[in-house]
Amino acid sequence: MEFAALGAIGIVVVIALVVVVVVLLIIAGLIRGWYRVAKADEALVIVGKRQRGADGESSRITVITGGGAIVNPLTQRGEMISLRARQIKMEPTAQSSNGVTVNVSGVALVKIGSDPEQVRRAAERFASQDKAIEQFTTEQLEGALRGVVATLTVEELMRDRQRLSDQIAEGIKGDLSSQGLILDSFQIQGVTDSNGYISALGATEVERVKREAEVARINAVREIRARQIATDEANLIEQTKLDKNSAAAKAEVGRANAEAEQAEALTRAERRQAVLQQEAQNTQARLESEVSRVADADLYQRQKDADAEAYAQIKAAQARAEIAEQEAAAVRVRAEADAQAVRLAGEARAEAIRAEAEALSHNQEALLAQRALEALVPMMAEFAKGYDRVGNITVLGGEGASGHLAAESATGLRSSFEAVRAATGIDLTQIIQGRVVADSFAQAQQSSQPGSTSSYPAPTAPPASSES
Repeated sequence: MEFAALGAIGIVVVIALVVVVVVLLIIAGLIRGWYRVAKADEALVIVGKRQRGADGESSRITVITGGGAIVNPLTQRGEMISLRARQIKMEPTAQSSNGVTVNVSGVALVKIGSDPEQVRRAAERFASQDKAIEQFTTEQLEGALRGVVATLTVEELMRDRQRLSDQIAEGIKGDLSSQGLILDSFQIQGVTDSNGYISALGATEVERVKREAEVARINAVREIRARQIATDEANLIEQTKLDKNSAAAKAEVGRANAEAEQAEALTRAERRQAVLQQEAQNTQARLESEVSRVADADLYQRQKDADAEAYAQIKAAQARAEIAEQEAAAVRVRAEADAQAVRLAGEARAEAIRAEAEALSHNQEALLAQRALEALVPMMAEFAKGYDRVGNITVLGGEGASGHLAAESATGLRSSFEAVRAATGIDLTQIIQGRVVADSFAQAQQSSQPGSTSSYPAPTAPPASSES
């Protein structure tokens, strides 16, 4: 019984375990089926019971990005919303500000924002309607595009497409954001029209561009031509310089050749001249030799003549020397005689001085008179020199030149005597009168004693000038 009871318990336990496992498996399957995980480019939107979100607000929509959650199919509904960018193409028709209807083609990239609030807004508006996002965005873009095109001219549309794109994007940003959408980019692909306006503009622009291109080409050609001309001028200048340098070099070479030829000719002339000079020197030497030979003979004859003449001159000199010696002996004799005479005269003079000294001791006035008379002779000689310097004297009237000069001499002599008497008190007139008597007596004595000389020279009268 115990074994049976234990067996029954074991069976119950096993069944219970199996049931538990099965229940767990069922629960795991349910959980696996209810658990939803959002991809990186998706957002899980759970709609059901009201829950408080991250922003603190209570909402029936729960947004899960980058994660997962269990969605109870009984009370909740979960949907995956793609966060990928959607490409939207459009080509609406719009009218420009200058009334031209144009077709504007563009491409936009739109996506749902990754922020939970933006996802919630998009879920509320576009849940289970993925195409509705593209339709809504296209309508918003076309409306904004028409509004912007209406403010611009066709030329502005063609010239500044980026400005058009920026204005359209700025215009719909608020509307898209309110629906949880973000405009990543918007580009204008083209602007066309059905009336050929843009083509005409293009043709005009093309013509303008062509004209500008032609002008640019002409200017480029002109500039190239100007540069070519400048290059040609520079080349011409360089060529001219080269020609000048070449001509100068040729002229220098010619001048050098001419100088070399001249130098060679000069060298030849110098050599020729040297030969001629040598020949002339040889000829001159030969002639000089001949002349020298003749001259030597003539010189020998002249030397003989000179020796004879020298011998004659020596003999004549010896004769003159003998004559000079004889004359010198005569001169010595005369000198000895003169010396004897001078000695005798000196002795006589000394005797006279002693006599004068004795006379001075006895008669001083007579001695002074004698000295005055001795001084009178040179005075009268100087007086006469004045007349000696006179060339010609012309006397008008009177007794002739001799009488006139005698009278003048007497007057001058008398003036001199008066000057001496006024200075010394000696009357030369009286002394002369007494001296004349004494000289006459002395001359009488000398005539009786030859060889004696008077110690007092007789006064001489000044020479008389001849009458012209």
